[in-house]
Amino acid sequence: MSEQYKKLLEMADKAAENAYAPYSDFKVGACALFEDGSIYTGCNVENSSYGLSLCAERNAVSTAIAQGQKSSLVAVAISCKNTKLCYPCGACRQWITEFNKSADVIVEGNNGEPVIFKAYELLPNAFKL
Repeated sequence: MSEQYKKLLEMADKAAENAYAPYSDFKVGACALFEDGSIYTGCNVENSSYGLSLCAERNAVSTAIAQGQKSSLVAVAISCKNTKLCYPCGACRQWITEFNKSADVIVEGNNGEPVIFKAYELLPNAFKL
């Protein structure tokens, strides 16, 4: 699994190159893996009205949904051009748990190796209707 997760991190890192971050210069990429093997990437897209900005994780998952993805989310890898150990924000944690509270959330460790958490570990009391 580690090799696959390294590849997902590499894809997330590549997606971060497309980030639109003129205000923060905090460029993030994400890569979402689904149960059927499909992979979708996304990057953060900022807006001068900050609340309208879109995080990379939500961008990747929403792209999958918009393209008709129906299988379960397996993992989301996150890479940032500015720092290692780039954890998802609270909104993205909620977003990920919406599609699978047991999904793996993968960030790049200080040594370059994947660091893996379950979504429910990062958001133990996620909102659920």
